[in-house]
Amino acid sequence: MPPDHLSWETLERRVAYTCPGFEIVNESVRLPDGSETDFDYLSEPESVAILPFTPDDEVVCIEEWRQAVGRVSYGLPVGSTEADDADLETAARRELEEETGYEAETLEALTTVEPANGVSDSVMHFFVAHGCRPTGERDLDHNESIAVTTTTLEALLERLETGEIRDGRTVLGVSYYRLFGE
Repeated sequence: MPPDHLSWETLERRVAYTCPGFEIVNESVRLPDGSETDFDYLSEPESVAILPFTPDDEVVCIEEWRQAVGRVSYGLPVGSTEADDADLETAARRELEEETGYEAETLEALTTVEPANGVSDSVMHFFVAHGCRPTGERDLDHNESIAVTTTTLEALLERLETGEIRDGRTVLGVSYYRLFGE
């Protein structure tokens, strides 16, 4: 059977809730068996995540308060694309500098994923940055509480292995890099 036999038909789409950063969308849909139901999901702009290495092969990480889980999260710089970003690389360079104050000498695409496509239309683009040096020019959003640190890739991997790092974007980006990017 062709894959489209699984497709849902969207009958109506409306935004149920909107706030800075995301929307909750409600769709009325027709399922393959002909029945109709509602489906809600989180809709947000595409994002970029950066695995930044200094010239000494240290990884630049951030510690950031995450209100949804009520604790500080340790991991990679991540942020949403913006309308005035020329392309994904521009967005990655901007987010790296805004959150960490570091600029990358080189930047290469690592992978693109849909991290939670059962409940969200999120698309995340991962990059590896090399030759990252501090410029001192951070530009945090009004609701960001971020401290910048550096560590080795090995130490970062140990923190993943022990479960100390639970941020899915960091787990995915570092693991993918270790498996396929090095």
